[in-house]
Amino acid sequence: MNLQEKLQTLGYELPQAAAPAANYVPYVIADDDMLYIAGQIPFLNGEKMHLGRVGEDLSLEQGVEAAQACALNILAQANAAVGDDWSKIKRLVKLGGFVNCTPDFYDHPKVINGASDLMVKVMGEAGKHARFAVGAPSLPLGVAVEIDAIFELV
Repeated sequence: MNLQEKLQTLGYELPQAAAPAANYVPYVIADDDMLYIAGQIPFLNGEKMHLGRVGEDLSLEQGVEAAQACALNILAQANAAVGDDWSKIKRLVKLGGFVNCTPDFYDHPKVINGASDLMVKVMGEAGKHARFAVGAPSLPLGVAVEIDAIFELV
């Protein structure tokens, strides 16, 4: 799969893989076949976006856009991990999604669907995954969404 071409076909651009914001690494390859991507936030190429709480400052639709931005950053980190060789990625195993939202907001799964749907569009069957979607009273830097990922490598 040529990731960049697939994304362009869908109207997206692969961002630069972001450097870690604290004392961690952006990804870890374990046992030669599992790729763990650290939580990604919805800043694209360093541009701050999607700040605030869904249900207060941001709409459901804006939360979905934030999740899509997180997915693009996950793909950028995975791309960096495999040296732009997507033949090394067998499938997406799991996404974990946190939504910065008000206590009365219950559509966390709809927000994280922004990332899930994008992964399936880009990766096809290999993009179908397990996941969780939960609400949080706040997230780092005031972002609306943070998502991590686990990929299986070949």
